[in-house]
Amino acid sequence: MSTGYQIKDQEGLYYLTFQVVYWIDIFTRQIYRDIVIDSFRYAIENKDFQLFAYVIMSNHVHLIANSEIGKLSDTIGDIKKYTSKRIVNTIKTIPESRKAWLLNRFEYKAKQHSRNSNYQVWTHENHAIYPI
Repeated sequence: MSTGYQIKDQEGLYYLTFQVVYWIDIFTRQIYRDIVIDSFRYAIENKDFQLFAYVIMSNHVHLIANSEIGKLSDTIGDIKKYTSKRIVNTIKTIPESRKAWLLNRFEYKAKQHSRNSNYQVWTHENHAIYPI
C-alpha cells in the first residue's frame, strides 16, 4: 500500500481527491452530486468537519478540508461509506438508464477486495496532499 498520500496529521488541512471506481461518470447526474453535498453538510454540522472548497467533477471529487477534533480520516471514511450506500440505493430506486451496468461495475469491484461488502463506489484512496 502506498504511503505517499495518507492523512498523517488528523487536524491538518488537506487537499483530497476521491475517485469513483473505474472512473465511472456518476456525477453527471444532479441527484448523485446532491448526495455528496448533503453528506458534506452533515459532516460540517455534526462532525466538526471544516470544508473550505470543493468541486464535484463527473467521476471524482476534490476538496480542501480538515477536522477540528483531529478525526479527518474517520470523517472522510464516514462520508465515503454513507455516500456509497446512498448512491447505490438511489441507482436501485430511480429510473436510471445505466442501472444494470452501474450496479454490475460496483459489484464487480467490491468482489476484488476483502474490505467491501456488496458494492464499491469509491476507490480506497483519498489522495491526501498536505500541507496546503
